[in-house]
Amino acid sequence: MLDSRNFIVRTLLADGLITEADLRRATEHAMGTGGDLLDSMVSLGIATTRRLAIAKAKICEYPFVDLTHYEIDFRNTRLVPRAVAERLVAFPLFILDGVATIAMLDPLNLQAIDQIRQLLRCDVDPVVADAEQLRALITRAYSLARSDDAKADDTAEQTLTTGDEPVVAAVNQILAGAADAAASDVHINPEERDLVLRYRVDGVLAPQQSPQRSMHEALVQRLKVMAKLDLTQTRKPQDGKFRFRHKGENIDVRLSLIPTIHGENVVMRLLRSATRIGDIASLGMSPQMTTWFSDLIERPHGIILVTGPTGSGKTTTLYTALNVINKPDVNIMTIEDPVEIRLPMIRQVQAHPEIGLTFASALRSFLRQDPDVILVGEIRDEETAKIAAQAAMTGHLVLSTLHTNDAVGTVERLINMGVPPYMVGSTLLAAISQRLVRQLCTKCSVLETDCNLVRRVPEEFRNGEFRSHAGCDACKRTGFRGRLPIFEMLRITPRVRPLIEYKASTTDIIDAARADGFRSLFHNGAEVAASGRTSLDEIMGFSQQFLDDEATQTAVDQTASNQIQERAA
Repeated sequence: MLDSRNFIVRTLLADGLITEADLRRATEHAMGTGGDLLDSMVSLGIATTRRLAIAKAKICEYPFVDLTHYEIDFRNTRLVPRAVAERLVAFPLFILDGVATIAMLDPLNLQAIDQIRQLLRCDVDPVVADAEQLRALITRAYSLARSDDAKADDTAEQTLTTGDEPVVAAVNQILAGAADAAASDVHINPEERDLVLRYRVDGVLAPQQSPQRSMHEALVQRLKVMAKLDLTQTRKPQDGKFRFRHKGENIDVRLSLIPTIHGENVVMRLLRSATRIGDIASLGMSPQMTTWFSDLIERPHGIILVTGPTGSGKTTTLYTALNVINKPDVNIMTIEDPVEIRLPMIRQVQAHPEIGLTFASALRSFLRQDPDVILVGEIRDEETAKIAAQAAMTGHLVLSTLHTNDAVGTVERLINMGVPPYMVGSTLLAAISQRLVRQLCTKCSVLETDCNLVRRVPEEFRNGEFRSHAGCDACKRTGFRGRLPIFEMLRITPRVRPLIEYKASTTDIIDAARADGFRSLFHNGAEVAASGRTSLDEIMGFSQQFLDDEATQTAVDQTASNQIQERAA
């Protein structure tokens, strides 16, 4: 077999991608470790595996392919045994018109090409791929595509694995793939004949290459073992949690199982570690709102509430606040269901309603633990709301979440829960409402051409650079990469407090809050869209409800105001 290493090195030198000094350093490293010269160049950071693959493709006159741009059918694993694919570092991408396109590490390995041709019994067209991508593809494909038939046919692989190892590998690949894709949730959904694997990325469920249907029960059993659940129970929902390590990072997983007519449905929520929790500025609030929030969390007592739908980033906002005020002279206690992110020096308690450890009962016990700051996962009922208000009145800072459409709705929600208006006005410091919108891909976004959308934003932003999504390889044709938070903050200022205590209308509260700097979610979202970071479609997706609600509430408040004036007359 022709050794192409020297040709690759000469190509890199000729293209100015490495220097003679780099080559000497890599050669000394390879001699010292007894390894390969090209591997040493990668280890030392002199060249990447992608750059080496491109150089190899250039000298071999074969195409270079980026495997991330292809949706590869894992059923192609049936064409080549795993042991052969791993030994030759080759994988069949697709077969068209009787010709198989094979991603290879070394297309000059004629013996490998002949062996693959004999296995496939068709012509072979080699292409060069990044070594790291190709090895990862082989590992993932054979782990997820393994079926009972494949186990019977692939005797070479049986000698390498025993017991449930293939299932363990499949679960590991599913979790690793989710972590690499920055997914927030993993769905494993059994159908009658198929098994559907989906990742929620940037708030949208994206289908993935799925394991065989025959692996479903084994995958569920493996996950139950990891989460320490009852292996024999398949007819009742079960919840659990476990932790895995990926690329040096600990990731907590919240596992939910529920029985369906086709088997147990699996949903996993991936929770990043506290190392990803930053300071207040990292949340993405406006500079003015950042200053307000930083000041509020340093207050000695009061309530700060964060509202928004599931998956809107409420937990991140609260944990960021705790991370900032977490000091040796501050005693912080939390009651959560579940504990999503573990923080040092904070007493975190997991709620267990089945044994009587509820948010309300934990709050009562916390007050005897000399706390300075208390975090309640969610205010769900009247009892929890009243105890939280009492804790705030007795000198504690209380942080929690609440389910309302917007920040202003928090006031009415607390009153409806039985908290007296005077207590709401005197204890509530601020209510923050937030949403997550998808961020436009910087490589393919285009100017917005829908004038009707632009006309709906506040006039002060209409001259902004509004952009829309297009789609490219970098964003996997979605037009979006990552997400951005949109906030609104209602501060209970001296101007707003008496209005709450005297049950003023929502419109009057909003008008007073605006005089103190309040801006709605729609207003702040329009400002972000005007900067070209997200699309107006994303903003309108959550703002239409607010626009409709605002018009309805204004009409209701006006009617109530007229009735009051009539009675006074």
